[in-house]
Amino acid sequence: MSVFDLAQQVRTKQRRAIDVANDTLAAIDARDNEINAFLHLDAETIRSQAERIDATVDAGGDPGRLAGVPVAIKDNLCQRGVPTTCASKILEGWKPPYDATVITKLTQAGAILVGKTNLDEFAMGSSTENSAFGATKNPIDPSRVPGGSSGGSAAAVGADYLPLSLGSDTGGSIRQPAAFCGVVGLKPTYGTVSRYGLIAFASSLDQVGPFARSVDDAGILFEVIAGHDPMDSTSLNAPAPDVMTTINDGVAGLRVGIVPELIDGTSDEVRDRVVAAQEALVAQGATLVELSAPELRLGLAAYYLIAPAEASSNLARYDGVRYGNRVDAPDVAAMMTATRTAGFGDEVKRRIMLGTYALSAGYYDAYYGQAQKVRTLIIETFARLYAQCDVLLGATTPTTAFEFGAKTADPMAMYYSDIFTIPSNLAGHPAMSVPFGVDGDGLPIGVQLLGPALSEPTLFRAAKILESEAGR
Repeated sequence: MSVFDLAQQVRTKQRRAIDVANDTLAAIDARDNEINAFLHLDAETIRSQAERIDATVDAGGDPGRLAGVPVAIKDNLCQRGVPTTCASKILEGWKPPYDATVITKLTQAGAILVGKTNLDEFAMGSSTENSAFGATKNPIDPSRVPGGSSGGSAAAVGADYLPLSLGSDTGGSIRQPAAFCGVVGLKPTYGTVSRYGLIAFASSLDQVGPFARSVDDAGILFEVIAGHDPMDSTSLNAPAPDVMTTINDGVAGLRVGIVPELIDGTSDEVRDRVVAAQEALVAQGATLVELSAPELRLGLAAYYLIAPAEASSNLARYDGVRYGNRVDAPDVAAMMTATRTAGFGDEVKRRIMLGTYALSAGYYDAYYGQAQKVRTLIIETFARLYAQCDVLLGATTPTTAFEFGAKTADPMAMYYSDIFTIPSNLAGHPAMSVPFGVDGDGLPIGVQLLGPALSEPTLFRAAKILESEAGR
């Protein structure tokens, strides 16, 4: 059932929100001991939200666009009075005193907020193996990773616990797990969704976005959470893109750019599905435009200087003094060292050290400064590409979901999982992953649509066609 239909049934009393809540809890209870998608789940709170929605309906009111629709929340989004840990021991047990803007918008839309989902610690990872509270498993094949860092949110939708969830995407952390778990995932244009209340990893790259079982459902959730927010200084002071009005308009006349840099290095099965996606769009009236953008290959190196540099600054606040957990020691310096040593995992420490080094005296210009020049080059490259096409089509990830432990010993192999997703973050552009078939092992394959800033309506039109043609 679509999100639109479910909300309509709740509004018209064909279905009660409390029944939706109980069904969701039963689905989670039946399988999440195996999958570990959730870090925090409070059945009483979930049921009380549902009862308030039913009471609003009974009184003749309209709870909102997502009336009674369950939505899971990545555990780096602040929710008042609810444990918010970023899957890190340093924040274990911390309860924010305020709601993130996207939480407020979901509540105003009548959604049922269903718990906090697992992630790579502080959103740093591509497999959700870096969580301090245990890895999340892929719901399609539990011997495989769900992707990361938003692995819990992707797995919750992929396991069919609920229709929607929120994640965050800094270098592919929505799109890559969406591809691995066989769901739709959108990284919106930077600034279209408020970052207020999103615990920062890399502030110039982070963006909140939806996971959904269908393109339509993703569009509805995007419209609910998007819009200007004065609490976020990077929020675009402009109307959010309207994607649902034109979502069924098709792709006739659409120019689809094909660049080898968004396909090279993939497995044969992933490449075959990207080619099939090209053919599907052409069959519906789109035109392919062959292009080249070797500059995009530089994105991975630039990202792993810029993102750790910003993380080094953002994570300096976790010092055992202001908030979070503390390890006592004889003096302040020793206390901070002990707190951070015990509180942060290996990958977070690796990125803090890399970022601090890149920002240090004598190395700033050679590393961080140079990476920012590459970022500008990538932005200019996208501008050149989009002058010749409307959207780009490529692979979301080089492979399908890999086995646990396959890449943990080689950070560079893990980082390569995001090689196709990172450029959009560096440019601030929207991109989305759409399920488009499976490999020989039955593992989902996602294809990626990329567009210029505020091109979400066009991306959703193309995504809707791909969704309808995924079986070809």
